[in-house]
Amino acid sequence: MRVTRSLPHDSPADLPWLPDWLAAVRPDTLEDAAFCAGAALSVLHRVVASADAPQALWRDRLALGAAEACAGLAGRPDREAELRDAVHLLRPGETSGPAGEIFRLWRQAVARPLSVAALGRALPGLDAAQIARGLAVRPGSLMARVADTLAAVLAGAPRAEAAALILADAALARAMGWDHVVPLLAVGLKPRDLRQTGDDLRLACHRAVLSAARIAVPLAADLARRADRLRAVTPQLRAKGAAAAVERFLNRDALPATGLTDLMSDRAARRLCDRLVGLGALRELTGRETFRLYGV
Repeated sequence: MRVTRSLPHDSPADLPWLPDWLAAVRPDTLEDAAFCAGAALSVLHRVVASADAPQALWRDRLALGAAEACAGLAGRPDREAELRDAVHLLRPGETSGPAGEIFRLWRQAVARPLSVAALGRALPGLDAAQIARGLAVRPGSLMARVADTLAAVLAGAPRAEAAALILADAALARAMGWDHVVPLLAVGLKPRDLRQTGDDLRLACHRAVLSAARIAVPLAADLARRADRLRAVTPQLRAKGAAAAVERFLNRDALPATGLTDLMSDRAARRLCDRLVGLGALRELTGRETFRLYGV
């Protein structure tokens, strides 16, 4: 197991961080990878349990990364910006396209508490019995169950990478005792990994969890800081519906100003978003003058 130098961490006091050795280690064997993934999951478990992390926002942002990774696995070049546009700028009667649909399914999967029924809505290509099998607690190691779930879906539908990874992450969440799916595996698995079986697939899954933790744990800390800033400026807002709008931003990766028009007028929504950007509490995510998207 090769260890390299890691970067310093920066985390809010009540949020965990990855220890320096875990942020830099490169496990070469199944035994080392299992140990490192277990340590990473221990840290992630504390993040999931933390009241300081904006959990829904964190999962939605991770879903975006997972969707980009799944689009890549399917041979599609769509990046995060294109995926956001495909979903958040969708007009009534339009379809989001194949990559946008992947993002939509991931968002559905992470939004509701973990259950067969909730996953059934996010995974229309899988039947309830298959989802139930994926969520069942079975004998054996945690990662063996996760890898078996992933392999079982791909054996029946080799092109269903997104569905397989969503159900595998659901199996991991259930085994960890988490209430929601947390997207982890997709960002760390390569196309060749999905063709592996047995110990080779388990090794790839261990490494993927470790890679994901290196993204997810600092992301939780960053979003916690940004969420605190947004909450801090909320008392300065005078627009009717502003508090509800802030709560919406605290739960979603991105929104257009039109996503607030059930709370206020279109003009007021745009002014509120611009005001929050000016206060350093929101970011405009597109760099465009029109069709803008805003997020924490």
